Amino acid sequence: MQEVSIEIENPEGGSEGISRMRQPQEPLIHGLPDDIALLCLARVPREYYTVLKFVSRRWRDLVHGEGLHAHRKKHNLDETWIYALCRDKFEQVCCYVLDPNSSRRSWKQMRELPSRSLLRKGVGFEVLGKRLYLMGGCRWSEDATDETYCYDASKNSWTEANPLSTARCYFACEVLGQKIYAIGGLGLNSSVPHSWDTYDPCTNNWTSHSDGNIVPEIEDSFVLGEKIYIRCGRSAVTSQVYPVVYEPSSGTWQHADADMVSGWQGPAVVVDDTLYVLDESSGTRLMMWEKDLREWVAIGRLSPLLTRPPCKLVAVGKSIYVIGKGRSTVVVDVSNAGNGGGMMVSSSIPKLTSNDEIINCKCLSI
Repeated sequence: MQEVSIEIENPEGGSEGISRMRQPQEPLIHGLPDDIALLCLARVPREYYTVLKFVSRRWRDLVHGEGLHAHRKKHNLDETWIYALCRDKFEQVCCYVLDPNSSRRSWKQMRELPSRSLLRKGVGFEVLGKRLYLMGGCRWSEDATDETYCYDASKNSWTEANPLSTARCYFACEVLGQKIYAIGGLGLNSSVPHSWDTYDPCTNNWTSHSDGNIVPEIEDSFVLGEKIYIRCGRSAVTSQVYPVVYEPSSGTWQHADADMVSGWQGPAVVVDDTLYVLDESSGTRLMMWEKDLREWVAIGRLSPLLTRPPCKLVAVGKSIYVIGKGRSTVVVDVSNAGNGGGMMVSSSIPKLTSNDEIINCKCLSI
């Protein structure tokens, strides 16, 4: 049994007003050293973490702490769940979670989202480590806000976090270099569309930056090759796309590769440093950017019976999850996409009766 040091005030006072004693600490698992017990508990599937927290205080602290998370990540034991931020028929924000490895694969609703965010539009949604962030947003009766809320997946609870440097809504969110980037959008003044905020978890602070090359009305974004790409929608007057890329070495935004941008016709996702785009302009077609050939290649089409556009994309391993209205979900294995094997739909999750709009999707691993 391990020992822990505690301090007790000496009622007699004197030069040694504090006396020390040793109190034994219960092991994680009786009969095993804690390092061996950690090896065992780290292999418990993530879906049972809610139960583990009720075994003892030490197990609860282990599940809530960073040690177990770091150990699972280091030994490739962490499991990735998908979080879908949606808007329901009452125009309220809601969030659903999917365990891709569960034998009963189905979307489950998260409860108790921050009440002040439920009716906002244009909210930011991002994952950093084992935490999910809900940022900004606005309502017809409320200007853009800087409020930020943090969901700790290990604790299954929301807390209010440090606010954005700049109140904004309808902006892009990405993670680069273990920092959150909140980019562009609309705000309380004309400079907001040309600015971005970065959040550093080490200092727990946001920092504001500006660059005239950032485009307003951002529709999509992704990270590729340690760079952030953003684009706005096509103009009603012209068919021109306005994409820029963030160069972390110089801290500036520059015009993106025109050839690559030409095929960026829908939601994008990166798998093993390869860019995929879902083109919904004529049916639903998955495209892949061949960077060596500098051209877009059509992987295949998805059945209209399986997807309900508009869709969002996320990647888990070598699989792309195409998530549409009502959280209808198709899983596409792209491991052989570049070998002429075409597209393989490994499985699908049936359409649901709801018509919830998919706002954004993110992956969180523990």
